[in-house]
Amino acid sequence: MPTGVHLRDARQQLFDAAERVLLRDGPNGLTSRAVTDEAGCAKGVLHRHFTDFDAFLADLVLDRAAQLETEASVLRESAGADTVANNLTSGLTTLFGPIPMAIIPLITFRDELRARLRQARPGGGIAILAQVTTAISAYLADERELGRIAADADIDSLTLSLVGGGHLLFADRDSGPPTTAVVNKFVTAVIADAARGSFPHPNRAPRISARAPVEP
Repeated sequence: MPTGVHLRDARQQLFDAAERVLLRDGPNGLTSRAVTDEAGCAKGVLHRHFTDFDAFLADLVLDRAAQLETEASVLRESAGADTVANNLTSGLTTLFGPIPMAIIPLITFRDELRARLRQARPGGGIAILAQVTTAISAYLADERELGRIAADADIDSLTLSLVGGGHLLFADRDSGPPTTAVVNKFVTAVIADAARGSFPHPNRAPRISARAPVEP
């Protein structure tokens, strides 16, 4: 990598390299040497832009957590269209995708990384899970306003059940992610007492999404 590469470009290349290492080798394989080797640059490039490796990892986690905001907005825009169960199924599958699920154990295993994240922002120690929780809670609140979730539904409890159970469903790296049908069955069971029918809201046209359709 030329020494004159712009900071933003260098950061992105290093972040992308770290993701590939994390997905391939897991948290234990993610070292500064592994990242720079994967990126095809000298080790000094990383330390030129970050004070140390934990600072690099903290910025990586916060950057990827911020990217989840886009996915969260897609979920919120789906309120009133399709069914609540299908929207939540698609949302959980995206929010608990391969990268977020690889980052969560990284945060768990590195004490210094958690400390850096807490310093960076409140709740930063659980950055990814916090982002998923906010997204699910906001979506459920929107559906409650539309009348597709019962007015007396406990949004906090529903969110906790969906995020906690969803995390467990997607956490098994060895067997791969759960099928759409499995996730949909789980979601349907969680929201069974709160859901108010399965038809789109009359004031919302079906939303065309780039995400894969939910399997029957």
